[in-house]
Amino acid sequence: MEPPAPLTQEQKQFFLKNGYLKLSRCFTREQAAQVTEGVWTRLGMSADDKSTWTQHKINMPSHRTFDAAALCAARLVRHLRALRRRRARRRGTLAVLARQPDREPGHGRGRGKPVPPRELDNWHVDGDFFVHYLDSPEQALLRCAAPGGGTMLCPDAVPKIARWLYEHPEGVSPRMVPRGHPDFTKEKNLKWYMELARGCDEFVEASGEVGDVFLLHPLMMHSATSNALRNARIITNPPVSFRAPQVFDRGEKEGDYSLVELKTIQSVGGLDKMKGWRPTMPREAIVPMRVRIQEEMKRKELQRLEEAKGVAAVATA
Repeated sequence: MEPPAPLTQEQKQFFLKNGYLKLSRCFTREQAAQVTEGVWTRLGMSADDKSTWTQHKINMPSHRTFDAAALCAARLVRHLRALRRRRARRRGTLAVLARQPDREPGHGRGRGKPVPPRELDNWHVDGDFFVHYLDSPEQALLRCAAPGGGTMLCPDAVPKIARWLYEHPEGVSPRMVPRGHPDFTKEKNLKWYMELARGCDEFVEASGEVGDVFLLHPLMMHSATSNALRNARIITNPPVSFRAPQVFDRGEKEGDYSLVELKTIQSVGGLDKMKGWRPTMPREAIVPMRVRIQEEMKRKELQRLEEAKGVAAVATA
């Protein structure tokens, strides 16, 4: 595969307008197969028997790490960061969307009927492991698309979320609840996002072929879609982090900022509004319930993999 070309001016302008960018043929089917090897054994399901697909959406734990630079498209992420910052090496996990129940909780829709974007009940911004500020360094998104109906994006929400964070320098929870509110520590409260989605007009389904990648602004609100086709869909969205918090008033020219920062600055109202903006409370990490759940999942997955090795050894003896 040829090395990727730098982002064109047209691509940069598209990202600044929409908050996302789709890139094609960023990695091969062989690379994808290496990452997903053993996934069905780990799940305790069969790819060929849908009756074993007992869960709707599974956020799988990480078993190994790999540098995102192994996927050639990752080099393009450099265009979305400030020049003084570097890519952080993070664990990439797999999310599997398998079955759609006859009636999905919160949807009230029958199998085979897509749920309208405004009625989806999984709207959120990624980053459940830290208190959010407008300049948070922990999260930018590198998301792989999935054929057959993928993640739903809401470009309209980016400026609204940016302004919300601008107005709350004390920090908000991953669910956008301001610090000090009684619901600040509630993990499963997606009410704020769902209400925001109902007031938005633009939605984009991030579907594609194996090898396609969506680069998303860190404030891009998104949701899993209903699996109307009942085809297994596997994505990974390892975060790309800034080395340090973003700085929105370090220069007077747009060229002083990355595309991610520029999109945030434009969403809030321009460089003049950003002068002097700083968080008013300390940054804070969060250990989400997801991590504790995934630790138990990983234990069971490792057990299944060992059992599968034993069966294979007996079969070849």
